[in-house]
Amino acid sequence: MSIPLLDALSWTYAWLLLLLPLPWLCWRFLSPVQQPQAVAHIPFAADWGEISASSAPPANNKTRLLMLSLIWLCLLLAAARPEWHGDAVELPVSGRDLVLAVDISGSMRMQDFNLNGQQVDRLTATKAVADAFIQRREGDRVGLILFGTQAYVQTPLTFDRQTVRILLNESAIGLAGKATAIGDTIALAVKRMQQSSGASGTSTTLDRVLILLTDGVNTAGAISPQQATELAVTAGLKIYTIGIGADSMTVGGFFGSQQINPSAELDEKGLTSIAEQTGGQYFRARDTDQLNRIYHIIDQLEPVERERDMFRPVHALFMWPLGFALLLAIFLLASMLPWSAAWKR
Repeated sequence: MSIPLLDALSWTYAWLLLLLPLPWLCWRFLSPVQQPQAVAHIPFAADWGEISASSAPPANNKTRLLMLSLIWLCLLLAAARPEWHGDAVELPVSGRDLVLAVDISGSMRMQDFNLNGQQVDRLTATKAVADAFIQRREGDRVGLILFGTQAYVQTPLTFDRQTVRILLNESAIGLAGKATAIGDTIALAVKRMQQSSGASGTSTTLDRVLILLTDGVNTAGAISPQQATELAVTAGLKIYTIGIGADSMTVGGFFGSQQINPSAELDEKGLTSIAEQTGGQYFRARDTDQLNRIYHIIDQLEPVERERDMFRPVHALFMWPLGFALLLAIFLLASMLPWSAAWKR
């Protein structure tokens, strides 16, 4: 992107350039300094003057005046602090802190989902859909919590979405126990978001979102879902809850096949209450397509696209005129020394 010269070059103290005619004004309007009379008599002073006059090079007033003028100009240019502004650069912006909490309790083994024409368990379907969702969250810090009887942080909030995806795909049913601790999971998410924001210096006004996916009801943990929800409201954490599991499923038995409800234990009322109190929404995923649509809806409700911060790098230029003034001063001083005339001869 091309930038006009006047837009790219700026001066911190441009008013100093008004001092450019100051030496001429001093010469023009101020009286010359009178030489004070000598208070001591040096017998050989006259001889020294003759030697100096004979050894010094002939004065070139015009050249010296030009060099002094250039030195003054360069010093003023350096003091005015010129700066060059480069092309605008788009900075990556964190849209929000987003944590996925995935249920890996024993009930997630239920194979009532279809993925690519095959019957799979609920966790396998969740992995496939959530993997694509994480990949789309560019600009967000994403974390992962796995929970069963206990809840634990599998991945802290990070911009490294690839690592989050890998660790999600490596999760296994039953590693956190067979029960479901929804309250402890929400409380853990609140705690880790607050700790992460404080450690990284992130603004407390940053959007915080928890997506909690479960197929059951709270049956474990030291904190109830209501207590945890109150903590989330205080911390400004918005929670989207997803109830996963089919409404009906055909299973074989001793008396033949029969229809059952594999989601009979799903606490839809409790999940809806959690979402509404925190400003989120509750979604029901009965199959893989619905689960995929839910994550796309969340993408729209919590969009990644947002206004980007633009940054223009600034390069200081004062060292160039300052260095040039130093070189001119050295050259001028060298030309005034007695040995310079002898070298020229």
